[in-house]
Parts: sequence; C-alpha cells; structure tokens
Amino acid sequence: MFQGFSEQTIDFLWGIRLNNHRDWFLEHKQDYLDHLYNPLKELGAELMEVVEEEFPKEELQLKVARIYRDVRRVKYGGLYKDHLWLVIRQPSEEWTARPAFYFEIFPEGYEYGVGYYCARPVQMEQYRRRILRDPKPLERLARKLETQELFHLEGEEYKRSKGECSPVLKPWFNRKSITICTAHEPDERMTSPALKEDILEGFRWLMPYYRYFKELELEPPVTDRF
Repeated sequence: MFQGFSEQTIDFLWGIRLNNHRDWFLEHKQDYLDHLYNPLKELGAELMEVVEEEFPKEELQLKVARIYRDVRRVKYGGLYKDHLWLVIRQPSEEWTARPAFYFEIFPEGYEYGVGYYCARPVQMEQYRRRILRDPKPLERLARKLETQELFHLEGEEYKRSKGECSPVLKPWFNRKSITICTAHEPDERMTSPALKEDILEGFRWLMPYYRYFKELELEPPVTDRF
C-alpha cells in the first residue's frame, strides 16, 4: 500500500544527480528501491486501479519509468535518470506522442497533470486545425482552467505566430507541446498517503482535457499547411 514518499526519496534523487555513476548507484541501490522505485510502483498501481474502475471505457494502461537511462542518451545525461515518472494512457507499442496522465518526482519536488507526451509537430498542426474549425470545445475547457488556481497551462511556444484565434485560446494556440499541470516543492502531502488522493482528484478534474487531446487522433491527417 502506498504510504507516501520520504525525505530519503529526495536525498536519493539529489544524490544521483550529483553522483551519476555506477559505483555510487550500486552503493545506494537499496535506497533507490525502498524510497523511490517501489513507492512509485505502488502509487501507480493504486492510481490505475481507481482510474480503471471510474473510467472503464477509456482503456488506459500504466507505465512506470525505471532509473536506467537509454544507452543512446547516456552521453547527454549520465547513466541514470535524476527524476522518475509514471504515465497512464492508451495501450500502444509506442509510448511517445500520445496524450497521457502523469506523475513525476524529481529533486526539487513533484508534478502531475495531463498532456501530450512528446507531441509531434504534425499532431500539433492537427490540434491547431481543430481549434480553427471548431473552437468552442476548447474555449469551454480554457475558461474552466481559468476558474481555478491549482493547474496551469505549459508547453514551449513558437516564436512566430501560427495564426489567429479567439483571445481566450491565444495561450493555447501557439504551442509546440501542451501540458496542464501542477508542480510542488517537497511537502507534507508528498510524504503521506494523501498524495494519492490529491493526484486522483486532479486526474478526475483533468479527464475532459485528456478526452479532448485523445479526440485529436481522429482528426484527418495533415497533407497541407493552413
């Protein structure tokens, strides 16, 4: 049962960031398992159980990251990741370029939300086409986001405008990727089972955004630029 993370979790994450080599990791591997990976797996399993029960038609699947970095990326960031995450999304052999719920923990704290996981430019083009063709569904979601203070919109923006849209959608339109998330420094919630309930409440609130992003898969393929 998920009981929360701990101060040792953050200590380990800072440790691997500052000592990203095999000898240090092997010396602290049990800390990794006890305070980071196993609690993350427990959290993911319990989140998934509730999500499947409440949203059975979504056909979602859980993936929990491990600390070992892809050998193709070792030269860019060391042998090990200094942050770990879980994602809940549609089953697929390809785990990128799909909308997903996520939770991530890193030395500075933790974050959770929903968004496109490594969206491709062509997918964001389809997203903009849908906004121009039928802006009202996203306008409703944009206004809903403005009614609260927990979640906010993120995602790298293009330097040049991609086109004109309604004022309420301007912050949404010119993105290279898109995420709706909340980030926190290490706090008491992180170290208690209450964190799971916070995340579940957030996922429930964000489900309409997930469904909107998922529907983009049904958009016609982009064959020319608008």
